[in-house]
Amino acid sequence: MRVAFLTSEMYPFAKVGGLADVAGSLPPELKKAGVDISVFMPFWSRAIDLKKFEVADTGVKVRVNMGGKEFNSRVLRSFYKGVDVFLIENEAYYGREGLYGTSEGDYPDNAERFAFFVRAVLEALPALGLEPDLFHVNDWESAMLPVYARHLYGDRFGNKKVLLTIHNLAYQGLFPPEVLPRINIPGELFHMEALEFYGKINFLKGGIVFSDFINTVSPTYAEEITEPEFGCGLEGVLKKRENELTGILNGIDTDVWDPSKDPSLYHNYSLSDFRRKRPLNKKKLLRDMGLPLKSGTVLFGMVSRLASQKGLDILVEALSEMAEKEVFQAVILGKGDRAYEETLTELAGRYPEKIAVKIGFDAALASRIYGGADVFLMPSKYEPCGLGQMIALRYGSLPLVRLTGGLRDTVVPYEPDSSPEGYGFAFEDYSSEALRDEMLRAAGLYRNRRLWNRLVERGMKLDFSWARSAREYLKLYTKLLMA
Repeated sequence: MRVAFLTSEMYPFAKVGGLADVAGSLPPELKKAGVDISVFMPFWSRAIDLKKFEVADTGVKVRVNMGGKEFNSRVLRSFYKGVDVFLIENEAYYGREGLYGTSEGDYPDNAERFAFFVRAVLEALPALGLEPDLFHVNDWESAMLPVYARHLYGDRFGNKKVLLTIHNLAYQGLFPPEVLPRINIPGELFHMEALEFYGKINFLKGGIVFSDFINTVSPTYAEEITEPEFGCGLEGVLKKRENELTGILNGIDTDVWDPSKDPSLYHNYSLSDFRRKRPLNKKKLLRDMGLPLKSGTVLFGMVSRLASQKGLDILVEALSEMAEKEVFQAVILGKGDRAYEETLTELAGRYPEKIAVKIGFDAALASRIYGGADVFLMPSKYEPCGLGQMIALRYGSLPLVRLTGGLRDTVVPYEPDSSPEGYGFAFEDYSSEALRDEMLRAAGLYRNRRLWNRLVERGMKLDFSWARSAREYLKLYTKLLMA
């Protein structure tokens, strides 16, 4: 089984979001399972540290005609965990400050940048001696591959199977129709059954319409996106294809996320000794974040992009209400919308013994929050999959989530009567009141330390490894190729 895996980012080469984690973990697991898989990604020359990675010239050069102009590109090659990683070089397109844009917004020529990427991969494959049985494309940045494969390269790739994975439907790749000739897409595809979307071109829609199969990163999210609340305008298109739509839960790299050997933790621990050593991490985390140690007080933790999607609006309200009268502490790490950064910073200043906030990204501190917080907060408005709750469970921090997307698929709330096998906390209604009530319930349950430790142990035993997810992808690949 030969697979070409296209991604705009891949850990550890270049990362902006969760797609990079998937691309850095899934292909190596599939390789272990016997899949002949090659990854293709733009060569982000300002992000990829050549001191850390061996990058060699394959000797292959491709020439791509874009709107009547010739663009040349070298194809470079690296390796990660036994997987070939081919890098499409184009300094004008991929040698910029950011992968997709700057703080001012997206790059205006993103349509051309990612159309070139897809076409360069298709041009490079024969020269590299690769003939994939299946293309696995990810999000809007590579979703146009089936459009090109069917309509521009039909003689070479028109019969190849294509799987599209949607990591977050909110990002679709919308561009004015004027770019069509610049990216060599025939005008007859600009209609509502193909690329047209409210007067614009929609790259992701192109992938949905022309791919053989579509999957998302959790089973619940696959159902949610066929409904108006989560469909982002594409629910009708996805509903038409619901027989070719499924969800496979993401995993985490259990070698990286391992409390027994994570070098960022103050004290390493495992299932056998977390009762003794985990409290030492909490104590040191509180000290480093400037919070006083208060015996028996629950510590909430959060590591997140600070945006409305992540539930920051209801979290700010819940924290404000609780801080006036409740006994709790909270440590929050993240960056994002300036309004939320300022509001959280102001809250921490108003309640210095209860709330500590660090604006920015700090990988070591993130690990310490996973390893020291009693409860991990993810009150998301929507969440395609989410990895934080899986990491938190592995580190013994019980997740408190809103039941949406992958959070619903991974967190079983503890209810002594209806769900005694649970290991977390959850609420349904998207409101600060529902979040606050569940935080209070968690704080109350925390006083029963014997029961709490049983829930922690239950969570730490769960399997969220990529090996599990890879088995599901292998089944899907096989199904596609046998169809």
